[in-house]
Amino acid sequence: MTGPPPEGGGDAGPPTRRWGLRIRVTIAFALLGFVVVSMLAVTTYFLARDYLVEQRERSAARQAFLNARLVRDVLLVAPDDPAGAVALLELSPRSQAAFVRDGTWYGQSDVLGPETLPAGFATFVSEGQAAHQRIQLAGAKRYVVGLPIPAVDGIYYEAFSLSELGDTLEALRNVLLVGAVLAPLAAAVLGLWASRLVLRPVGEVSTAAARIAEGDLGTRLEPSPDPDLGRMSQSFNAMVDELTERMERDRRFAGDVSHELRSPLTTMSAAASVLSGRSEEMSPRTRQAATLVVEEIDRFQELVEALLELSRMQAGSTDSVDAEPTQMGELVLRSVPRSRAHDVAVRIAPDVDVGPVVVERRRVERIVVNLLDNAEEHGGGQIRLSVTRRDGMIRITVEDEGPGIRSEDRERIFERFARGAKSGSRGDSLGSGLGLALVAEHVKLLHGRVWAEDRDDGPGARFVVEIPERPA
Repeated sequence: MTGPPPEGGGDAGPPTRRWGLRIRVTIAFALLGFVVVSMLAVTTYFLARDYLVEQRERSAARQAFLNARLVRDVLLVAPDDPAGAVALLELSPRSQAAFVRDGTWYGQSDVLGPETLPAGFATFVSEGQAAHQRIQLAGAKRYVVGLPIPAVDGIYYEAFSLSELGDTLEALRNVLLVGAVLAPLAAAVLGLWASRLVLRPVGEVSTAAARIAEGDLGTRLEPSPDPDLGRMSQSFNAMVDELTERMERDRRFAGDVSHELRSPLTTMSAAASVLSGRSEEMSPRTRQAATLVVEEIDRFQELVEALLELSRMQAGSTDSVDAEPTQMGELVLRSVPRSRAHDVAVRIAPDVDVGPVVVERRRVERIVVNLLDNAEEHGGGQIRLSVTRRDGMIRITVEDEGPGIRSEDRERIFERFARGAKSGSRGDSLGSGLGLALVAEHVKLLHGRVWAEDRDDGPGARFVVEIPERPA
């Protein structure tokens, strides 16, 4: 089978890393959860804060009015005892009260006094206007209410601590922050579960498509009770059935045509042999025509034989080939003379023939011969053949000094009748275009891979075959 070059091979740059759809869905759920919960938390906090502050101020103002009325009633009975009137108030530990008459403060504390209240606030109340304000007193935020009491010629002040409300708002803020942190995690878990549920059919289709691409045309999707997925499964299976049938028709057609051509080709080859044997009796022009006829018949016969072999291999009806222990270096060396290549420089790594490996000899020979013939026809120059061992694989490399292969043709040249670019890329060839397709099929049956790349030490192409090493 064909495959991409390993690291360091070819001129392709580093692949762009992209996150999978499942990860992107999970991240999207997490971000959406974070945004929604954050907006909800912020809105909840400010609405709750405004509501609680408003309720606290209303309650404090109401309490201040009640306490001011009590002080007024006491002073109407005992006008000379303002301090006693303030002392009679049942104040909470978080509030302080004071009564002011003629500039004298009764019930004065470190919170309420002539130095603690803002001058503008005290002046406003002294002019006979009730006032309330949130101010900072004694290092804490407090809500102060000032009420003039004309009936007793005085002013009543009461300060309420807002620290309890601050603690409540802080607790609410912390809860909302924890929720904003945990919500994306919960949303990510939900997104991961949802993506698995939604993408499971896609994964099954992808797995089935990969198996079909590897040659398992019997792969089908299981029917689904879901109406949408059921239609997808039926459409996919129908597509595979149609594809299988079409491929089978193509194989049968190529095989039948090739088989039917063998008999007339045999007759034509025999006649060509007779013509070739009597070439000395012919005129120069007739001899030239006979030579062309013989060459074309030989090429035609080679094409038909290659088509038959390829059809049998792709139909899964190849002749059984027994794997046997062999020295890979010796096998490759014996395969070189069977090719049409000239000036082949062979290099066998010392560790290749350390021990025999179990391999199908005929397939390896066909791979080597076809690669060398391809280099001879298209490479145009000296050919180098090397055999090495790497990471449990036997690597066979064929290099030439031709114009190289364009990146867009490196996969296509392993297809039937593919010759790459017609002009300037790999030259004009009389080859059948089946040699590399046969190489790919043989490599696939050997559970290896093959790819093409440019040489990194000069112009030319490099074909690399990797076959799993099976020690004898």
